[in-house]
Amino acid sequence: MGRKASLHRLQFCNFKLDFLLNITLAINENLPIQELLDRFVKILREDLNIGKLILYNYSEKWEVLAYDGVTKKLIDDISVENDLLYYQQITNLTTTLNPHLGQFDVIIPIFHKNRPLAYLVIGDIDEERVGVSPTIKHLHFIQTLANILVVAIENKRLYNQNLHQKVLHKELELASKMQNMLIPTHSSLPNNEHLQTAAYYLPHFEVGGDYYDIIKLPGNSYGFCIADVSGKGISAALLMSNFQANLRALLSEKSSLIDVVVNLNERVMKNANGEKFITLFIGRYNADTHRLEYINAGHNPPIFFEPSAYQVRYLKTGCTGVGMFDELPSIEMGEDYTTPGSRLLLYTDGMVELENENQVEFGTGIMEHELVQKQSIDDIVDNTINQLDQHKGAGKYSDDVTLFAFEFL
Repeated sequence: MGRKASLHRLQFCNFKLDFLLNITLAINENLPIQELLDRFVKILREDLNIGKLILYNYSEKWEVLAYDGVTKKLIDDISVENDLLYYQQITNLTTTLNPHLGQFDVIIPIFHKNRPLAYLVIGDIDEERVGVSPTIKHLHFIQTLANILVVAIENKRLYNQNLHQKVLHKELELASKMQNMLIPTHSSLPNNEHLQTAAYYLPHFEVGGDYYDIIKLPGNSYGFCIADVSGKGISAALLMSNFQANLRALLSEKSSLIDVVVNLNERVMKNANGEKFITLFIGRYNADTHRLEYINAGHNPPIFFEPSAYQVRYLKTGCTGVGMFDELPSIEMGEDYTTPGSRLLLYTDGMVELENENQVEFGTGIMEHELVQKQSIDDIVDNTINQLDQHKGAGKYSDDVTLFAFEFL
């Protein structure tokens, strides 16, 4: 009998080693998770006589990966947060606060760096069996097997997550390149006998929700705009790209700015379904008449400097942002006339609302100061951005930053 028992134990040990080798090879072959789980459940039920099991795993939330020999209702009656997180080592379930756990014999916690990855609760098929319980008899083997399986699943999850992040990063890179094609470059901005322009644009992420543009119209007219989509990320960038296409299709030398903004509101409402809105400042300048007409649609009011009177004003006339209402409650167009040296500074809230380490916002004071200095429009933009960066200090930009400057000649 002793020799037979020894032979049986040897055979079973070989079986365990073979199975561990096979499950490891299956993991290395990148078999689907469900197939690995099916093999795990099968060996526990058929080879180890484990009649009841539930395997819980954490991936963003606790979920049941596998179960056998139990009802769905029993699973629903057990909460990982309330009933299992207390356990940090293998425990016999002789007493438990949740009576439903009393139907099992052992709980096996699986941790990684003090973080619970999974919980396996198991029980025998035959609870009246005489002799050593299979649950106790094979406990360390089951623990080893469960650890290998759970770590493999976690590694697969992390790999897929990393792969997803790489794919997303590539998509963001492509979206960023496409968006940069829509933003005017320094060399494409008009700098001639009629006006000088300069701009700065820094998206908070790879893609942004800020936008600025200038469009040469027939004659000596120019249409221009600065805008900011509520929210951030790809959805904001996509809406802004659509907005740019609509703006360029609607704005002409003779079109009414009021009609342009009304139509933009309708199209943003249609495309965003009321979930996002856009604030914008749109203007049109005639270099022959020096007439500047504009509408401020809920945007940060641009700063207008009139050198002949040495006066700084904020251009606020307009309406609410587009995409907020099916129909704009009211709308009004503003009008000004420039003299040689008049300047206009457009910006988004990512500048003025940027806080330093003392929670003090950047505001508009520095922009006003730079706008009235005897310096080029390029220097105004450069100096303002330098001071914005100094104000930020060791902190980070929390939003897109856009600055768009004009000097009318």
